[in-house]
Amino acid sequence: MLSDCSLQPLPFAAMRLEFICEAFKDRIDWEVEPVFTAAFHVDDVCLENIVRAAVFVPLVQRTDGLHVIFTRRASHLYDHAGQISFPGGRIEPTDTDAVAAALRETREEIGVEPQYIQLIGTQPSFLTSTHFIMKPVIGYIREGFSIQPDAAEVAEVFEVPLAFLLNPDNHRLHRAELPGGGHRFYFSISWGPYFIWGATAALVRNLYHYLAAAVAQSALPR
Repeated sequence: MLSDCSLQPLPFAAMRLEFICEAFKDRIDWEVEPVFTAAFHVDDVCLENIVRAAVFVPLVQRTDGLHVIFTRRASHLYDHAGQISFPGGRIEPTDTDAVAAALRETREEIGVEPQYIQLIGTQPSFLTSTHFIMKPVIGYIREGFSIQPDAAEVAEVFEVPLAFLLNPDNHRLHRAELPGGGHRFYFSISWGPYFIWGATAALVRNLYHYLAAAVAQSALPR
């Protein structure tokens, strides 16, 4: 298990809603997480035998700053049972695009209606080891919303402070040996009893890189 001490925590001002919204409006010169460069360069690639999906990265304002809402998937689900994830799922033929799919899945899984969601932007899709291509949609949930989890899909809903998630000191890189030989890498972030790993942690890591690049191009003190 490794951590990268060369990366610096973001200034608190970079984790305010105003800065994040502006960062997604600007043209940011940045690079995706280098451990998964190939997995993040799939938006314009034609691949066979994959499932296209979308996830919503929900930001919510709390007294100590922005938090991110996660779900723990129900243990009986066929795909990724019991894992920590963002609300989301397959892009259905009835969805106009990935954003529509992310909003629909958020309503179905945790009961947050689209009228409470302020869209901020999207990030590069990520190809998982289980052949899903996940498109992350970033958004802010306005006051007045309520959480009503669908017990058929969601075992638990919880929040993690954005400042904790985007601190690279809390990111761990693991090497997993594969049964047939070879290995693969994955990131993890631990918050209390919750072990956030795999594609979900990779998307968090990529959001860190994006905002770090936005900081470098801004006048914010580092």
